[in-house]
Amino acid sequence: MQSEFQISTRGQGLYEFTREVVGWTRAQGVEAGLLTLFVRHTSCSLLIQENADPEVQTDLRNYFARLVPPTSDPAMGYLTHTYEGPDDMPAHIKAAMMPVSLTIPVSGGVPVLGTWQGIYLFEHRDAPHSRNVAAHLV
Repeated sequence: MQSEFQISTRGQGLYEFTREVVGWTRAQGVEAGLLTLFVRHTSCSLLIQENADPEVQTDLRNYFARLVPPTSDPAMGYLTHTYEGPDDMPAHIKAAMMPVSLTIPVSGGVPVLGTWQGIYLFEHRDAPHSRNVAAHLV
């Protein structure tokens, strides 16, 4: 079974879509299986991360912003792909460092996640985007 999730972003940050994924897997009637999620873009990532304390999301965003600053930062002067804005090439670097696909077991019709785990799209661009995440359940 296949589907696609569309996630609207408002700029850099983590966007949880666990509830949508759980609803879709339940509706498929598959008691046990394997779910694969794949983001169809090169400037964002997918993460399984804590969904209880929003400070975790803030700290992750701040860490990666410090690790890979925009091309307007003098430390990034060696980058040549700059015509799509100062956040574009750093977004590609972040996406190369983090997963663009996730594989999650399904049991009882739902993804097997830990108590505090959620499924997130990590947007690395400053501008709002509409992101597509392909889902495959077997």
